Amino acid sequence: MIPHVVPPSKSAVDDAALVFQIGNGDLEALGILFDRHEDAVARFLSRMGVSPADIDDLVQNTFLQVLRAVRRFDPRVSVRSWLLGIASMMARRHRRSLGRLTKRIRSWATIPHGPGITPDEALAERQAELRLGRALDSLSDKKREAFVLVTLEGMSGEEAAVALGVPVNTIWTRLHHARRELRALVGVES
Repeated sequence: MIPHVVPPSKSAVDDAALVFQIGNGDLEALGILFDRHEDAVARFLSRMGVSPADIDDLVQNTFLQVLRAVRRFDPRVSVRSWLLGIASMMARRHRRSLGRLTKRIRSWATIPHGPGITPDEALAERQAELRLGRALDSLSDKKREAFVLVTLEGMSGEEAAVALGVPVNTIWTRLHHARRELRALVGVES
């Protein structure tokens, strides 16, 4: 049974207030939170290599997990970080339960072609995208999580650490190694 929690402010409609309302059994608040963060969670899962066919299910599972995790929410942490931490856990469970490696993540790297791009330039861009996708696929899950959260999702190291439940220095170490491996694999000069 979920304990009764008092929200910080009755007039507040920020994300933290929604989480407190969910903790009090308000499923409408869960729907509002879902509407606000569904795209970010789906984008994160895609960048983590989850198959496009599985993303909708994992987004749904992430928000269902909110009902179980609501008692552990710390209002000092951003709701987005907390949700992406839950999504990260769901992605790891998904990979373990399916017993397969993560799939390529190329959708985030698609670069729209502007007017006047030559076929040679388009080919070079596509080859760079493929190299980057292969490089990301070669990273360990932990390094990829740190890279995606900080570099692609724009989280601070502290937010990523909270989302993944690790010390902030661990995030910086994983990020350092991920960047070094990506540079070596993509062939970018340091």
